[in-house]
Amino acid sequence: MKPFDPSLYFITDSTNLTEEVFLRRVEQALEGGVTLLQLREKERSTREYMELAEKVHQLTQRYQVPLIIDDRVDVALAVDAEGVHVGTSDLPVAVARKLMGPHKIIGATAKTVPWAKEAWEQGADYLGVGAIYPTTTKVRTVLTSTDTLREICAAVPIPVNAIGGLNKDNIHVLAGIPIAGICVVSAIMKADDPTLAAQELKERARELKIL
Repeated sequence: MKPFDPSLYFITDSTNLTEEVFLRRVEQALEGGVTLLQLREKERSTREYMELAEKVHQLTQRYQVPLIIDDRVDVALAVDAEGVHVGTSDLPVAVARKLMGPHKIIGATAKTVPWAKEAWEQGADYLGVGAIYPTTTKVRTVLTSTDTLREICAAVPIPVNAIGGLNKDNIHVLAGIPIAGICVVSAIMKADDPTLAAQELKERARELKIL
């Protein structure tokens, strides 16, 4: 597996956007400095997901940012994405690792220390932990305390990212917790200027010494 930087992890949401607008926003986010990009599509058919993933991958390759496919190992393999992220109800990490091979990035969702340890032992390269705040995405969320986040960081030797409703005005709650990065959706996706939003998030995180 190639080294990767999870510090500003951007998760897409194409809801109510034309493909043209969506791809433009993705590129603006890349221009703003996101370091890892996850394509999340819950409603598309396999073919539609794959076709969009190919277009997004062209953009991420241009900016040398790894593309992570949410949930779908088949789509990740079809477009030769750099990795896949599996949730608690998706394929087990061990199966995803077996299918993707040793050189791809495997991410996993964890909400408790036992889940985190299990994902790491099965071969996860990083963890997404949350939701820290309620989210506006369609994904079903269960809130995770910052104490649990801190405990997970201490329990596993792989990068741990905080996720869930995070933006530049509320990430101060993460100060002092040894996370590897923050995952955001709406803070960039719904911003008037995704490039500026990404830049401001990184700047605020550095001020708080989160990243």
